[in-house]
Amino acid sequence: IEDRFSNDKQKWVYVRPKNQTPFIKIVQNNEKRKVYRFFKRLFDILMSVLALLVLWPVFLLIALCIKIEDGGKVFYVHERLGWHGKKIKIYKFRSMRPDSEKLEDVLSEEQLEFYKLEFKIDDDPRVTKVGKFLRKISLDELPQFFNVIKGDLSIVGPRPIVEEELERYGKAKDFLLSVKPGLTGYWQAYARNDVKYENGKRQAMEIFYCENQGICLDFKIILKTFVAIIKKTGV
Repeated sequence: IEDRFSNDKQKWVYVRPKNQTPFIKIVQNNEKRKVYRFFKRLFDILMSVLALLVLWPVFLLIALCIKIEDGGKVFYVHERLGWHGKKIKIYKFRSMRPDSEKLEDVLSEEQLEFYKLEFKIDDDPRVTKVGKFLRKISLDELPQFFNVIKGDLSIVGPRPIVEEELERYGKAKDFLLSVKPGLTGYWQAYARNDVKYENGKRQAMEIFYCENQGICLDFKIILKTFVAIIKKTGV
C-alpha cells in the first residue's frame, strides 16, 4: 500500500508492505539532494578504505588483547535496522563478557529496568577491562567501516537501532528509517551520555538530523566526533 505526498522540495512514497516494516521512499529529489547523496557515498567509501588501510595494525593489536583477556570471540555481530527498515548485521570488536546476552543473570533489577528503557546502561558490569578501554575512545566501533563499504551504514547518520527501539519514535519512526544509519551521528557526537529516550530528547536529535542532513552538518558532526574521542568521552 502506498500513500503519496510531497512538499516544495521532494516527492515521497510511504510504503506499507504486508507483514513488513513500513518505510518512506524518496521517489523524486531535487538536484541538490541527488548531488549530496552521490558525494556522501563517495566520501563514505574513500574514507572507510583509507581508515582500514591505515588502522589494520590497530585491528590486530585489539584482536590480540581481546583474545588474551578471556579467549573469547574477537568480533561481536548484532542485528540492527538499516535503511528502509532492512535488517543488517553490525560488526564490532567484542567489549562484553561472553555471557553478556543473559541479561537477567548479569544485571540487577534496577539495571535491567533501565536497560529496557534506554537499551544501554552506565557502568555496565558486562563490559570487560579491554572493552571498557575500547569504548572510552570508540575503538570497538572500528569494524563498522566494513559496514560502510558494504553500504549498510554511512559515516554520518542516525544511530542504527534494534527493532524494539523503533517504537520510541512513534509517528516519526518511518521518517527515521528513510535515512541510512551512521557510524557516528548528531546524537552520538553532541549528547550521547546526557540525552536519553525517556524525555524524548534523543528522538528529537535523531529526527533533527534526518530533517537537516547536508554536507555542512555532516562535517560538523565528524569534527565533533574527533573532539569527543580526543577528550575520551566516547561516541
